[in-house]
Amino acid sequence: MRFTHAASLFALSCTPYLAFTQQAGAQSKELKPVAAAQAQQTAVQPAMAPAPVAAAPAPSELLQQAMDTLQQTVGGLKLEKWKGGSVRAEAAANVSSIQKDLDGTLPGLLKDADASPNSLSSLLPVYRNVDALYDVLLRVYEAARVSGPGDQVAALQQAMGSLESGRRSLSERLMATASAQEKQITQLQTTLQAKSAPPVCPVVAPPPPPAPAKKPAVRKKKPATPATPQTAKPAANGTGTTTKPATPQ
Repeated sequence: MRFTHAASLFALSCTPYLAFTQQAGAQSKELKPVAAAQAQQTAVQPAMAPAPVAAAPAPSELLQQAMDTLQQTVGGLKLEKWKGGSVRAEAAANVSSIQKDLDGTLPGLLKDADASPNSLSSLLPVYRNVDALYDVLLRVYEAARVSGPGDQVAALQQAMGSLESGRRSLSERLMATASAQEKQITQLQTTLQAKSAPPVCPVVAPPPPPAPAKKPAVRKKKPATPATPQTAKPAANGTGTTTKPATPQ
């Protein structure tokens, strides 16, 4: 009876442990597919190629919208509706100059810049041309405000805003190209200096000079003192009297 009671107590005490073990085993079986999927995803991620970096737009793309807007605006100007006088005549000359630049000069400069988009010598002429074009357009706009109708003034103002945006984009492209070339030149100079410089030998400090030998100290000899002659003392006789020497006769 005692044995049966002890066995039952042991079975009751082990039941929660067995249930927990079975539950943990089931959870581990459920987690194994998830862990395998995560490991597979992690293994695939490094093999994925990086996203390609978008190339910088060509100089002609930076100015295409501004050129189209300006070409349309200048071509649609009706100077005959302006007030007559010197202002209209000057505006007509400036409009003719703008059209000649848009049709002949600027496209050739943009073609050279597109062929060498990272060359300052190709980008600078385009920027100078656009800058001069903006100044001429500004004079036409000021003339339109004096003698032109309102709708043409608004169209010229919109064309100026578009050209200013293109000029700013071209200026940023120019600054980025100049900065990249300056960095490249600095790296090349550093590399050339490192290759042409002679090898630097480590500087070895010279050994300290030997300490001067100490001369032995010379001791001065003291002069010998002369010995003083000692006078012979007369010997005493047995009687306690001093014996005088005999006087020679």
